[in-house]
Amino acid sequence: MTHYGLICPASTGHLNTMLPLGKELQNRGHHVTLFGFSDAESKTLAAGLEFRAIGESQFPRGLTAESLVRLGEMNGLAAFQYTINLIKEGADVMLRDAPPAIKEAGVEALLVDQVTSEGGTVAEFLGLPFITICSAVVLNREESVPPFMTNWGYNQAWWAQLRNRVGYKLLDRIGKPIREVIADYRREWKLPLHFNANQNYSPLAQISQQPAQLEFPRQYLPQCFHFTGPYHSSTGREIPDFPYEKLTGQPLIYASMGTIQNRLLRIFKSIAEACNDLDAQLVISLGGSATPESLGSLPGNPLIVGYAPQLELLQKATLTITHGGMNTTLESLNNGVPMVAIPVTNDQPGIAARVAWAGAGEAISLSRVNVPKLRKAIQKVLREDFYKQNALKLQAAIQQAGGVSRAIDIVEQVVATGKPVLAEK
Repeated sequence: MTHYGLICPASTGHLNTMLPLGKELQNRGHHVTLFGFSDAESKTLAAGLEFRAIGESQFPRGLTAESLVRLGEMNGLAAFQYTINLIKEGADVMLRDAPPAIKEAGVEALLVDQVTSEGGTVAEFLGLPFITICSAVVLNREESVPPFMTNWGYNQAWWAQLRNRVGYKLLDRIGKPIREVIADYRREWKLPLHFNANQNYSPLAQISQQPAQLEFPRQYLPQCFHFTGPYHSSTGREIPDFPYEKLTGQPLIYASMGTIQNRLLRIFKSIAEACNDLDAQLVISLGGSATPESLGSLPGNPLIVGYAPQLELLQKATLTITHGGMNTTLESLNNGVPMVAIPVTNDQPGIAARVAWAGAGEAISLSRVNVPKLRKAIQKVLREDFYKQNALKLQAAIQQAGGVSRAIDIVEQVVATGKPVLAEK
């Protein structure tokens, strides 16, 4: 038996990826503890895993909880910059408080979310093997692939490569506070400095929950990079009540803008107008952003709930309208459901661009959303079989990728051998 530590953000999308991995490790007889801010505690305990809080004095309600009200009302570059500053504060606390907690607990190996770039430094300082888990879009950099926070499509033309380089320069500038915090600790701990972002990730195994077919063509991923497909599970999730008796039997359009940057109520109203008069039933999940009553009476009388049992509804859905979060995207594709994506910030534009590139949906940038454009995109995805067929192809790819079982096979092999686990070609 090995004692594994988990490090990831407390936000729903990241916990919904990491907790099923922890549960699978536990089911195989291992000891599992998640180390994080206090707002991750309830879901971790609900999953039946151990939890050790860090940063309670600085973030008594948790890092994500402290930011929800403000971040939920932001979008675009402002939201991305705010997120970067929040991550910097969290990185400082993680680097300060996690090592003694992990050492005291007797952890022998770490699973580190890719967005928690300081996690690898914590592992190196403690002399522990670590595995990088990509719960968001793949962050590994290469010039042929646009930066994750852009909605740019894949293009091999010279001008696109130049555009990508400029985008990475901007990303470096925005992310400088995080790099500086990590560099300060690496100097203090006598660790070699990192000179590019890819050095933050594990040299033993990097595991993405994307299927390979949802990623732009890659040339320079490390040999230890694995696409295993998603880890969808009810582990750690509360299943909210839902009025199933109100479903009409018409084709179901499921609309969700996530649980953090979801307070753009005008978007929900535009979605309702765009779906009005279609031969379909619209279900809107507000993700806790507001009460159904706050939206008032909407065209078409959609079914509006504060939270929805997403995994269950997607089994019935014909179309998903989404912010382009990785979990909702993969959960839709796991059910062969095409999408219309309205990305808000962070990696959502990059995910939406990949959905469009794979032919599994349409993407509309938040700044360009209006009712006519939305209606056109919705009707196009509903009526043209092209989108459904591509969503089904991705569903098949997900089913063949191995999911949580394959991911944990890789994790166990890393710990058993102490050597990189190379992907099959």
